[in-house]
Amino acid sequence: MTAISRGETPAPEGLRFVHLGFGADAVEYTSAWQEQRRVHAARFADELPDTCLLLEHQAVYTAGRRTADEERPLDGTPVVDVDRGGKITWHGPGQLVGYPIQKLPRPVDVVAHVRRLEEALIRVCAEFGVEGTRVEGRSGVWVLGDPVEERAALGGLNLDFDPRLTDELFDPRLSGPEYAPSNAGQRREDRKLAAIGIRVAKGVTMHGFALNVNPDNTSFDKIVPCGIRDAGVASLAGELGREITIAEVLPVAEKHLRDVLEGAELLPRAV
Repeated sequence: MTAISRGETPAPEGLRFVHLGFGADAVEYTSAWQEQRRVHAARFADELPDTCLLLEHQAVYTAGRRTADEERPLDGTPVVDVDRGGKITWHGPGQLVGYPIQKLPRPVDVVAHVRRLEEALIRVCAEFGVEGTRVEGRSGVWVLGDPVEERAALGGLNLDFDPRLTDELFDPRLSGPEYAPSNAGQRREDRKLAAIGIRVAKGVTMHGFALNVNPDNTSFDKIVPCGIRDAGVASLAGELGREITIAEVLPVAEKHLRDVLEGAELLPRAV
């Protein structure tokens, strides 16, 4: 396994990458959140260039502002409430997390920023042979499942009767492991490879993305990931059917984040 260095990745200009910690040095969530706020303030004051913090987190559930009570863990597992958009998710070992802290022209086009992050991550997945894509109305990077009529039946029932298709209150946490978000690949459903949740304050972005490289995806089964009940989660390792490490993915992610974020024509939102 290639070692992951800590500290800054030097660049003559443009986007700066900072490695906060990986593996045994995985970062506790609130510590990283505090560092985000520090860098955000420095970027707003033009004391730092655009900066992307890269890390692995110690295992944690975090809930964005739109998280509903019924999407949280049923067993009372602690959740950190945060000021980003989106809903509840899990962070932990095997997941590459990135927090691009970037100054954007005002009025800020938040959707365009999310699309740039998606594009960079789609390119990362493609370089490893996984076809990631977007799903209309849902942020992040997805692996598309088979059409409903082509999916295997669950529990002897035709998928036409699958409760996920018609029941808005369907809860995978109460419906057995065959419905768990981590088993979406076996069900040949849409499944999320990378989640995105951001905040923009004073024209500077915070929070960012989490790319599932080789995590234990059963950690998602305690929650309704991102509030989505009819799809699941995936990882690069699971899609490839082989081991893959954060150390392999990290330089590829930096390359594509730099290409997309530095190469974009940043425009204010049309008003």
